[in-house]
Amino acid sequence: MYASCSKPSATTERGAGSGDLRQRGREFGMEPNPAKRLRTPEEEGGEVRENGGGEQPERRKTADVSIIMPVHNASCWLEECLQAIMHQDFTGSMELSVFDDASTDDSRKVLEGWRERMEDRGISVVISGHGSSQPGGVGFAKNKAVTQSSGRYLCFQDADDIMLPQRVRLQYETSILHPNSLIGCRVQRLPEGSTERYARWINSLTQDQLLTQAYTSHGPTVVMPTWFCSRKLFMKVGLFDEGGKTIWKLRVDFLQERVLSQWESFTIWNAGKQGRKLYRSLSLISQKKVKAFCDVDENKIQKRFYTHEESKERPKPTVPVLHYKEATGPFIICVKLPNDIMIQGVCRAQDVEPTQNEASRRFASIPRSPFDPSSVVCVGLSFMFACGCVSQDMTGGVLEENLRSLQLKEGTDYYHFN
Repeated sequence: MYASCSKPSATTERGAGSGDLRQRGREFGMEPNPAKRLRTPEEEGGEVRENGGGEQPERRKTADVSIIMPVHNASCWLEECLQAIMHQDFTGSMELSVFDDASTDDSRKVLEGWRERMEDRGISVVISGHGSSQPGGVGFAKNKAVTQSSGRYLCFQDADDIMLPQRVRLQYETSILHPNSLIGCRVQRLPEGSTERYARWINSLTQDQLLTQAYTSHGPTVVMPTWFCSRKLFMKVGLFDEGGKTIWKLRVDFLQERVLSQWESFTIWNAGKQGRKLYRSLSLISQKKVKAFCDVDENKIQKRFYTHEESKERPKPTVPVLHYKEATGPFIICVKLPNDIMIQGVCRAQDVEPTQNEASRRFASIPRSPFDPSSVVCVGLSFMFACGCVSQDMTGGVLEENLRSLQLKEGTDYYHFN
């Protein structure tokens, strides 16, 4: 789980032993009994909307921000999660939009138990769901929560995560300044040290790497539970993909559309299992662009060629295997991701129109047609960082040194696809 920080900030990922939210809240200026939030003049008008659960439509006022929260068997986390939402210092109007995706625990009961407290704080609450034997999935539940919400801005929240008090306010202010951007933030893991490598990666990405490392197995470079954007932008890009494609297939399609389609030829850096798997997963057009595999392993290099045995072509395609010093770029690197830069500041933001290409579909939890790479913003710092770098853990620094020796630039001469 994640929790969102109070300085231009983050979300903190939580597990068992996360500690008491009230104590953490006091450390960041969270008042035990915050004042009732203010309503904006625009909210005086209302609209009739379906509540998403098949019940009668109700008249609701448009909120400044809708917190979008899918729920599935999350009752053990909801108390802290909902308390953190209620303690946001944002003074505009807020709405909590929850879709219960076939929970079999008492999640729905817990949610309903918070309704009055939320509404007393001026936070409108929309709860719906279904009781089918099988959940529809995270993309399905998020789409439902978005559809039934009314906010002009959407703040995505996982049910097992904790927002720190200033998250909504800071991301809202940033989104106003950058209306065509997806806003994210850094995270802290609770308990400290869990998924340490992944947390380092999240918190050490540069602004450029938000794009260049979007094709890795880690997932979105702007972590989903930290997303914040305008409804207008979200709907322009499209709802979350519910098609059921594997994450690998979505990643390969995304890489081919956004990178490989721009290259006449390229080299796959890894003649081993992962490099060969990537090659076999490519379209025939992309496969024909692969001029070589390269590696540092002499046993692989001595084989000289890789033969695509599963191919229906005759003769079967063969691809040279070279030492990396003999290979030429650009490269797709299928090696454990290097991460040796720790950022200590607020990432830059650029306003650009989002792309609208239906062919690109990232992961199951990412909208169809991803946002334009440079429209991604990382807001601020989390209150605690892990130290060290993934590269030293994964490759002993060898990969990074090899890349530096060839004077290669990430995003131009190579992309990671680990």
